[in-house]
Amino acid sequence: MQNEQLVKDLQAILGSAKVLSEKLDLLSYSYDSSFMARNNRFVPDVVITPTSTEEVSKVMKYAFNNNISVTPRGAGSGETCGSLAIQGGIVMDLATWDTIEEIDAENMQVQMRPGVIHAELNKRLAEYGLFFPPDPGSSQMCTVGGMVANNSSGLRAVKYGTTEQYVLGLEVVLPNGEVIVTGGVNCRAIKNVSGLNLTKLFVGSEGTLGIITKIRLRLWPKPKARGILMAVFNDLEQAPQAVLDVYKGGILPSGIEILDSSAIKAVNEYKPDINLPNAEAILLYELDGNPASVKWEGEEVSRIVGLLAANVEWSTDPQRMSELWQGRAVTATAAARVREDGSRIFAGEDISIPLNKVTESLKKIKEIGKKYGIGVVNYGHIGDGNVHTAPVINPEDPEEVKLGAALADEIHLLAIAMGGVTTGEHGVGAVRSQYARKEHGAALDVMQSIKRTLDPKNIMNPGKLLPEEGNKHGTSTSSGS
Repeated sequence: MQNEQLVKDLQAILGSAKVLSEKLDLLSYSYDSSFMARNNRFVPDVVITPTSTEEVSKVMKYAFNNNISVTPRGAGSGETCGSLAIQGGIVMDLATWDTIEEIDAENMQVQMRPGVIHAELNKRLAEYGLFFPPDPGSSQMCTVGGMVANNSSGLRAVKYGTTEQYVLGLEVVLPNGEVIVTGGVNCRAIKNVSGLNLTKLFVGSEGTLGIITKIRLRLWPKPKARGILMAVFNDLEQAPQAVLDVYKGGILPSGIEILDSSAIKAVNEYKPDINLPNAEAILLYELDGNPASVKWEGEEVSRIVGLLAANVEWSTDPQRMSELWQGRAVTATAAARVREDGSRIFAGEDISIPLNKVTESLKKIKEIGKKYGIGVVNYGHIGDGNVHTAPVINPEDPEEVKLGAALADEIHLLAIAMGGVTTGEHGVGAVRSQYARKEHGAALDVMQSIKRTLDPKNIMNPGKLLPEEGNKHGTSTSSGS
């Protein structure tokens, strides 16, 4: 179908104001933060901004009948090309559909449309003494719909888990335009074991099975107290052990973050005033709960970690907590500044490793970096083994671009070899589908069967999450890392 006719048809369904087709508009939807997107442009044929379930359903029926690809998109803050139209077609921008429809405080849940910003949701919930715990680093910009589609998490996943644990039900428009509600049509219960769990099927499906148009989330009471502990280690081996020892002590912090020597160096060069101690590793523990329990847990974690660390500092003072956390807060930015002609690339950046393999993995990542002559800054959520690696290359140098892709490939394969996975929170998208066979084995065939059943024409976000069918080796046909 010619783009001109496609635009006219969509304007007839949605009205002209919700259909974008100017070149500059389309270009602005052609990239995200990923290394693949940096090296390619995936320009859609048209962008639409529906704001009702009826509009989404009409568009999907039209796309289904005309075999047109549809790629749902939130804020576009992803790092895996997940919301880019790599095969063209329609990008469905849901970010403007941002209504919080009901805060049901008595039943500890909220219903909203997909475009609600994470930080805005928690700001509204705070009025009721409630909160939605998963906390991605992009809180100020990412949408809750995108979080559900990617099963996002972040630093609090250690204690509170990932997004899937809070999704009670969804309204979904299937590829053929049919509208379903998962988790019970009129359900307001928190507990539900009735039927197959279709809600979990759609959470983390990355827009490959349907369009999420309404979300029902479970909420938690907002903790009344918080504290931060910083521990400094002269031996990297001691840091993961200090994490396990705290767990063995019966304490579950809300977050445990690590900066290794590469991250400490990057932070101190970027912001000398922060002046982190020169060490092999720094751990930051966040504890939350009621004031009495936070006080006791802070003292106990200090005692346990102090047996291994060179130095420990614990604080519940807001100003001091902010100072202790400052190094972690700027690490991602600092990583991008470690060389004047370089830039941090998002490739192989969020592997998830078993806790007892974190040290070995960090050492091997350093070796891989040396092999390719690429500096890699390591940090992340050590509490659940989610390691962030930040390779820094000159993206204008074609040779370094090739080396960066090869380095990312080795990091992904390392994660699988270590008994981990290629992504702990950023998702698969187009950049990691090539590893699906190695990660999932025969279960991948079941995933593809589900995809075929719900999306027989493969119009929903094609080229993402799963490798092309018939490719038994799971090798991606897509370019980039």
